[in-house]
Amino acid sequence: MFKKGQKVYSIIKGKCPRCHEGDFFEHSFSFHPKKITKLHKNCSHCELKYMIEPSFFYGAMYVNYAQTVALCIITFVIAKAFIGLSLLQTFAAIIIALVVLAPVNLRLSRILWINMFVKFDKNYSTRKAKKTA
Repeated sequence: MFKKGQKVYSIIKGKCPRCHEGDFFEHSFSFHPKKITKLHKNCSHCELKYMIEPSFFYGAMYVNYAQTVALCIITFVIAKAFIGLSLLQTFAAIIIALVVLAPVNLRLSRILWINMFVKFDKNYSTRKAKKTA
């Protein structure tokens, strides 16, 4: 369904946006606060530097904000319209959803942010091999 060369592949699998081979995050998904957003410095396959410039991932805060607003709206609509909770219960459901999905939002916002700026290059590994030969 998701093939190398598609942005969605890199986002879902947590792979390098340029080669789709190396891992983007140091740890697999975890709720441990110190492990959630730990990144490798470079891709293990193509050597892409993930921190493109100082404070590069500050921009991911905007992506995270958009995700959080969307999550709040979706939770509100589901809780109020489909389940029929009271207003106070609906806000409690929103807070619970935000707390539970915070690690997902943090990781997703970072991988989305770097995928906006780095595109897949299917020939990168072959060019790299040719340069070293």
